Order: sequence, then C-alpha cells, then structure tokens
Amino acid sequence: MGHAWGFGRYGGPEVQEFFDRPDPVPGRCEVLIQVDVAGVNPLDHLLRSGLVDGLDGGRPFPRVLGMEAAGTVLARGEDVIGLEVGDAVFGFALTGGGTYAETTVLSAPNTARIPAGLSTTVAATLPVAGTTAVDVLDQLSLTPGATILVNGVGGGVGLAVARLAVARELRVIGTGSTAKREHAEAIGVRFVDYTAENVTAAARAMVPDGFDWIVDLAGGSSLRSVAPLAQDPRNVISVGDISVSDLGGRFVERRTDRESLERSARLALDGLLAPVITAVHPLSGAPAALATVENGHTAGKVVIKVT
Repeated sequence: MGHAWGFGRYGGPEVQEFFDRPDPVPGRCEVLIQVDVAGVNPLDHLLRSGLVDGLDGGRPFPRVLGMEAAGTVLARGEDVIGLEVGDAVFGFALTGGGTYAETTVLSAPNTARIPAGLSTTVAATLPVAGTTAVDVLDQLSLTPGATILVNGVGGGVGLAVARLAVARELRVIGTGSTAKREHAEAIGVRFVDYTAENVTAAARAMVPDGFDWIVDLAGGSSLRSVAPLAQDPRNVISVGDISVSDLGGRFVERRTDRESLERSARLALDGLLAPVITAVHPLSGAPAALATVENGHTAGKVVIKVT
C-alpha cells in the first residue's frame, strides 16, 4: 500500500483527500516508479475541477493529483523501450496515474532517464514547465535584439520562457504581480507590475513600435489587453488560452516525448533552463502546495518532496 493525495469527485479544494492505495500495476508502455519529487502545476487543480477531464485517463475515483514526477523505476509494463528497473527517471503521468503519491505509473514514451549531475528536484520541474518553454521558443522566429512580452512571467513556465529568451539575447519585458518582480528581474527581465500600473501603457512606453512576439501565460482578459501590443497578431502565442486564435494568434504546439524531455534536461545541465524553485513541501503538505499555485500567490515552481 502507498499513501496518495487526490480527490474523490470533481470540485474545489473541499473534494481533496489523503488515501492509501495498492501500488499501481504498470500497463503496456508504462513504468511504475517510486516517486521522489512531484511537480505542482495549475493543470492539477483544473483536472480536479473537472474542466479538462479528457486528460484523466478514465480512471475511477479517487484519483491522484499531479502530472509530472521524478523517481526510480520499480517495474515495467509490456513494450517499454529504453528504461530499466532501477533507472532514475522523470516524466509525465499522462494516463491519469497521478504523481502526488509514494508510487505511480508514468507513460514510458513520455519518460526519460535523469542524466548524471541533474537532481531529481530539478528534473521533476521539467516535464511541464521545461518542455513548454522549449516549445514556445522553438515556435518563435528569433533574432538577437528582438522584443518579447511574457504576459504572466512569474510562474514556472513564464520564468523558464524568459530565461531562455534572455539567453538568446532577446529584449524581454514581463508582466506580473509585485511578488513576482524579484525573480523576474534577477534573470534580466524588465518588469511591469500589473497591480501598480497600467500594463498596456507601461509596455507600450517601453516598446513604442510594438513587440515582435507576445507569449501569454495568463489568458482571459489579460491576454486580450496585451495582444494589440504585437506588431503582427500572428506573433501572439498563448500557453493556456485557446481563444488566442480569435485574436489572430496561435496556441502553443506541445511536444511531450522522450526526446523533448532529454533536450530540456540538457538545457538544465547547461544552466539555460534553471527552474526557480520557491517552495518544497512534504507529501503531507500537498494541500498547501497546490493551494498556493491555485491561488496564484507563488512565484516560480512549487514541488512536493515525497521521499
């Protein structure tokens, strides 16, 4: 039996619960892992709320929260290639296994070995934030000196996008709340505080001719307010709001395969994708970990240290 934290039905934080469950049995193209660290993401509470139930793998309640983790392979299902029992790995629980748990199953094609020199804590932050940031930058036609507005720069994905953009010698302006300023400015971002000033006016004053690219992490009305700042509406890319297409922009094209994970790990080893980890909680602190992300009160990345 293993301890896990999840939800017994769709809803808000009130449906969350701790429970014990037998170790999952890995199916075809799955690996069972002993979870060392699980990453916490906004997608986790959206899944709990039932807003994106197509990603839950159809598993019965109670369901375990979490989409990404790093740990050690305990067993393999059929047709697993390139991963062995005992390997230190990181990846996605794309089949609905959940990662806020002592053991879980990961999708083998979406799981990679952790390279020597990379900690499990850093590795656990890469499946969602790391690969998303790489995908975003790959979809921009970039030249040194180009201007990019990162709308919602303070979270795990936003800081990762900004760090990679700065490394490519782009001029990066980021929007966020006051609590996000320090981490953004530390990596070379010019910061616009939406709680203290008019974002549109401040950003336009910095780049009067309009931005070459806008990367949106906030969505909703925030996306709609900054989208006109782009020189070309086709150069607005959103990570979380598919309605960006109504504005003439694009939704990010995601790649979650092993090659993408390995690439993000190499960038992390090179210091180009160093996550800003602002909180590490034990499994017993999972409710507080998810609450800070759900409430938008945390900068950078939050993780749960299970073992």
